[in-house]
Amino acid sequence: MELHQLRYFVAVAETENFTRAAERSHVSQPSLSQQILNLESEIGHKLFHRLGRKAVVTEAGVAFLERARRILFEVENAAKELGDHPSLGRRITVGAVQTVMPYLLTPLIAELHTSHPNLLIDAREDFRANLLRGVIEGDLDMAIVPLPVKDHRISIEPLLMEPLLLVVGKTHPIASRTEISLNDLSDETFASLGDASALATQIRTFFGDQKLQPRIGIHCAQVATLKQFVAAGLGISILPQLARMADDRETLTYLRLTGSAPTRELVVIRHLQRYQSRGAEQFLSVLREHVRLRNEAVTAVPV
Repeated sequence: MELHQLRYFVAVAETENFTRAAERSHVSQPSLSQQILNLESEIGHKLFHRLGRKAVVTEAGVAFLERARRILFEVENAAKELGDHPSLGRRITVGAVQTVMPYLLTPLIAELHTSHPNLLIDAREDFRANLLRGVIEGDLDMAIVPLPVKDHRISIEPLLMEPLLLVVGKTHPIASRTEISLNDLSDETFASLGDASALATQIRTFFGDQKLQPRIGIHCAQVATLKQFVAAGLGISILPQLARMADDRETLTYLRLTGSAPTRELVVIRHLQRYQSRGAEQFLSVLREHVRLRNEAVTAVPV
C-alpha cells in the first residue's frame, strides 16, 4: 500500500467521480483507476460501486475512508513538523474573502515582507465556500472569512466584529442626513456584489428579516467597482467598515443605519487536525496585534 493510492482513494470518495479525482490529483484517469484497483486487490474489498460516471463508496470503503484520511494527515503533519526548523524559511498559505483581502491582509502582508523576511506568505482571495474547502483539503493553512462557518473539522477563532455601513455618493441627498433607517431606502437603487459573495448573502438575509426587498440594479464582482458606481451617484450600497478607505473621503460618505443595524463577525478558520507550523503561529500572532491596533484607531474616528 502506497501513500499516493490513499490520496487517490480519498479524492475519488470526495468527488464521487474518477475523472474529477484524476484532475484534482494531477494524474491521468486510467492511471488513477489502476491504482484504485491495486489498492482494492491488496485490501481484499471493493471500495467503490461503479455506477456509470458516479463512484459511490462501498461499506468497506466507508470504514476505510476515515483511516485513510487520518494516515495522510499524520504523514503530512510529520513532514511539516520535521521541516519546520527555525533557521529555514517558513512558507504558509493564507486565504481571505474579497471584502477582507485588500483591506486587511494585503497591507499586513506588505508589512511582514519587511519586518519578517523569513515568513513567506502565499495569499488567495476567494469566496467563503471555496476557502472553507481549501482549509479542509489542506490547500490553505488558514483563512479569514465571515460567519457562519459550520464544519466539525474546522477550528474557529473570533477575529473582528464590525458594523456594515450604508455608503452613498458625496452629492447624494442622503449624505447630509444624521439618521437613516432602512425604510428611508425603499426607493433607492442598490449596488451589490454577486450572489456568491458572503456579504451579499448576509445583506439579503438582513433585509429579509426586516421584511424589506431592496432593488438591486447593479451587480459587481469587486468592491472597487461597486464604489465607483456609488461615487457616480448611480446607486447606494452597504459595505463593511473594513472597506472604508482614506481615499473614499473625496467621493463617498459612510453612514450608520439606525435601529437594528447589521454587523458581521470575521473569524480565522484552520483545520482541527492539521499541524500548525511556527510560521502559521507567527502570522497569527502578528495578525491579532494588527487587528487590535486597527480597532483602537477605528474607535477613535467616528463614521
